[in-house]
Amino acid sequence: MESYKIPKRSVERLSIYKRILKVIMDAGFTTVSSSELAERAGLNPAQVRKDLVYFGQFGTPGMGYQVSTLHRAITRIMGLHKKIPVALAGAGNLGQALLSYQGFKDRGFIIESIFDNDPEKVGKMKNGIKIRNEKNSSSEIKDKKIKVGIISTPSSAAQSIANKLIEGGIKGILNFAPIELKVPSGIIVVNVALCEKLEMLSYYLSKRKIL
Repeated sequence: MESYKIPKRSVERLSIYKRILKVIMDAGFTTVSSSELAERAGLNPAQVRKDLVYFGQFGTPGMGYQVSTLHRAITRIMGLHKKIPVALAGAGNLGQALLSYQGFKDRGFIIESIFDNDPEKVGKMKNGIKIRNEKNSSSEIKDKKIKVGIISTPSSAAQSIANKLIEGGIKGILNFAPIELKVPSGIIVVNVALCEKLEMLSYYLSKRKIL
């Protein structure tokens, strides 16, 4: 089945299944049922089976799934079986926190380039990487053949740096800036709206009269 026909939520749940399978595998278990996966994921077994069948036939009726086999398959489906070079735009507080986040490396995302437009930051080293002027981002991204970018700049600078990243060959952007980016067809943007999530949390707490 072509990926564009697969529901977005089913694709998003792959990360949940992968994380759960890793926990089960580390605990020494070799098989897992759809019921156990569903319980750990907060879903129902039918939904788990439906999600996974979009990507192939993995389970055996009455026996469940081989944990290591399914974990390996999901890893490949998500393109995480190889190292993925990443360009980071924005070396402020958020950018430096993202740069130090071990979870990226553990999942194969390696930040290889950092860009900023602050003269006080440009030229300095962070985690062994020299911060480059964002004006030079396109050429460096082309040279390193980087396809994934992270934007952690203020909203006022986000569209400009997005244009430069795309000019350099970036095909996918994880956007932390509170702005909707305008990108050409074929460029994938995933927005991370931290403040919006906190506001949503505040809403639900207020409805329960906790706040």
